This record gives sequence, structure tokens and C-alpha cells, in this order.
Amino acid sequence: MRKVILNLALSLDGFIEGPNGEYDWCFTDKDYGMTRFLSRVDAVFFGRKSFELVSPMGPNAYPKLARYVFSRSLKSVEGATIINEDVKLNVERIKRMKGKDIWLFGGADLTKSLLDLDLIDEMQLSVHPIILGEGKPLFKGSEEHKKLKLMGTRTYSTGLVQLFYRPLRKLK
Repeated sequence: MRKVILNLALSLDGFIEGPNGEYDWCFTDKDYGMTRFLSRVDAVFFGRKSFELVSPMGPNAYPKLARYVFSRSLKSVEGATIINEDVKLNVERIKRMKGKDIWLFGGADLTKSLLDLDLIDEMQLSVHPIILGEGKPLFKGSEEHKKLKLMGTRTYSTGLVQLFYRPLRKLK
């Protein structure tokens, strides 16, 4: 079965965007493992806001990835499938489809929903050595504590640290 992998950048104080939605603080001077990561995925999950952030790049922004947009307000978008109901059922169906793993691009609301539904299989968090002070937090308002197992780390000379986690499933 395919895995849903949250892979994104965040500040040391846990923000994925600055106070005005900016992400210009993210390091772009090196690959930071993205080529290797992109070779293991063939689909990407976007929340509506994240999709609107990358949509100015056009449908070729992620040309080799099947794109899924989770939104209650959008009815259709070029080059993507809209998921607007029964998130759990749809994500489980997509995970059972043949293919590589699935990149959970974001944002925070979709991450919270999938985390609460135990649908995230791995987390790859690139912690940038910057304190923003305010902005959009990655994890907000979770319904319960989530335990994670650290699977590994990777450090870079720039001070960026990647943390690799596996969420531990709830006992049923």
C-alpha cells in the first residue's frame, strides 16, 4: 500500500509561513534531499490554500505527479482531482491504488485532518534555523496527543535539520 508522507519546511518555532503568508525564508541553495524524495512519489495532496499558492506556476508545476486538491469550495481545477467529501474514504482509496507514495504538500488544515484520521504514514520535516516569531503554525488544534517515532535525522552545514518520523497509530 502507498504511504502518505508529509514533507515540508518549517521554522525552528514551528511555523510553515510567516505572518503575511511568506515562505521566502526557506532555503533553496541546495537540493536538501528533494530529488531523492520526488523519485519515490507520484502523487501530491494539496489543501485549497496550498494549491492556490502553487497554482500561479500552472499545471506543469508538478508535471509528473497526480494532483489531488482537498477543498469544499472549489468545484474543478485544471489538471487536478478535487476531493470535497469523505476525506478518509477517498484517501484510503487513493492509498490502495497502484503507484508510488503520496506527498502531503500541505497545508496546516489538511495536515491536521489527515493526522486526526491517522492517514499520515511518515513525516519529513525540514527545520530551518530561523525564528519567525509569528505566522501559521504547522500543528494547531489537534484533538489529542500524537506520539511519533523518530526514524532518523539528517543535518546540513547550513544549519537545516531534517527530522524523519512515523506517527504511532491509535490503539483501536
